[in-house]
Order: sequence, then structure tokens, then C-alpha cells
Amino acid sequence: MPAAHGAPAFMKTRFILIQTSHAGNVGAAARAMKTMGFDDLVLVAPRWPNVLRKEETIQRASGALDVLERARIVATLDEALDGMSHLCATAMTPRDFGPPTRTPRQHFEMLLKNELQALGGRAIEADSAINPEPESGVAFLFGSERFGMANEDVYRCHVALSIPTNPGFGSLNLGAAVQVVAYEWRQALGGFAVQESAPQGERADAAQLAGMLAHWEQALAAIGFLDPAAPKKLMPRLNQLFNRAQLTQEEIHILRGVAKSMLQAARPSR
Repeated sequence: MPAAHGAPAFMKTRFILIQTSHAGNVGAAARAMKTMGFDDLVLVAPRWPNVLRKEETIQRASGALDVLERARIVATLDEALDGMSHLCATAMTPRDFGPPTRTPRQHFEMLLKNELQALGGRAIEADSAINPEPESGVAFLFGSERFGMANEDVYRCHVALSIPTNPGFGSLNLGAAVQVVAYEWRQALGGFAVQESAPQGERADAAQLAGMLAHWEQALAAIGFLDPAAPKKLMPRLNQLFNRAQLTQEEIHILRGVAKSMLQAARPSR
């Protein structure tokens, strides 16, 4: 995947699931990764050797089949870590010994700051005809649903990421934990722009707004809400209200339709 804006281009991202026991969680992890733009998934000794082809996995992936197709199954954690330089454990249970425990957001901010500083130093070295270091990678390690991460696996990591949760109930499903970490990492890398759910329509201009307000003035007077002899500041206030609303042309048509109905309702019946 291409690096997001603001992220070092040499940083790769890999999600590693260790001894996963439920096929559905593999599919859920693939889905969580794809929604955040990641596709490097490695499974270490999963319970089911054919887990990537199981129906439950495919259903829970919910369209992230390309992530499953690219995923690899390996026998050992060493194989899964090939090419990775920064290892992040996801261990909710504190250890007496091991790497520092930080929230994902706190650690990612520190990590990117350090990497960008290092990148600047390597750029200077490259200008001096010194070969830069090879590209680095960040790996996120998730333990088994049954017993979490083994201590020896946590000890080899640079950090233990802890997702802040309710102190009285901190249990997260594996797929949910992958989603939170993937989201926080994507946000640290720059994030994706929020897409509008639907076109907002063309803004109404000043003439259209003035015409609608004149129509409303007539209608409000007709129903007795506005006294033409003592209008006070009703219409200027409505003008300011509609200016803040930034009305579209379609909304102007709707409001004029309301004014038309008020006028019709105010006419004396024959």
C-alpha cells in the first residue's frame, strides 16, 4: 500500500495473528485492515491450516477477499517478522518485565516523530554518498483469543500497546482490537479524507434568498405572525438565520413552497 501523506515512504505495515483459534476472527481482521488501507496479513500457526478458505472466514471478511488472498500462513513468529524492524505487541495484561506500555495514539506519535527525524539524517548521509539504511517495517502482533500473547513474544517487542477501555470490562474481540489499532495507525499516518455521503447541491445566490424572504414576508403577514405596521426585526433576523444555513437552490424551492401553502391556507374560504 502507498504511504499516506505525512508518513515516511519506507515504512511497511504488517498485522500478525498468533495461534488464532476462531476462523471468523481472521475474516474480521482482514476486513478491519482493508477499511484502513492495509493488506499485509500473516498468520502464525493458526488452529485451522485451511483457515483462509473456510466459509466463516470469507463471510466475516465481508469483501476483503484480496487481503485473504495475499495473507500468508507460517509456522513460527520469526518467519512472520521477516523484514520488520519495529514490533508492537498488543497485550492488555500488564507484565512485571518487558517493553513499555503505551496507548496506540501515544506510541504512534512518538514513533513517527523519531522515524521522520531519522529519515532526515539518512537523507543527509545519502547526499554524502553514504548508502541509506534499508526500508523499515512496523508489525502489530495479536495473540490467541484463548490465552493472549506469550510472555516471550511480548518481551521481544519494542512496545506493548494497550487500548484504553472500561476498567471494569476491558475485553476486546480480536477483530475489534485489530480495527482500533489499524484506525489509530492510519490516523497517525495522515488518515483518509471524509467523503460526502451525497452531493450538497448548488448554493442559492443573494437574489434567490431575497426573493424567498419577500415571499415569506407576505405569507407571515397573511397568517398573522408578522404585523406589517410593526415588523420590528423579524425579517432581518430571518435573513441572518437563512444566511447561516447556507441554503441550496433546492432548499429555497422548498421554503417558497411552504410560503405558498401558508398564503393559500390564509385565504378566506368561499
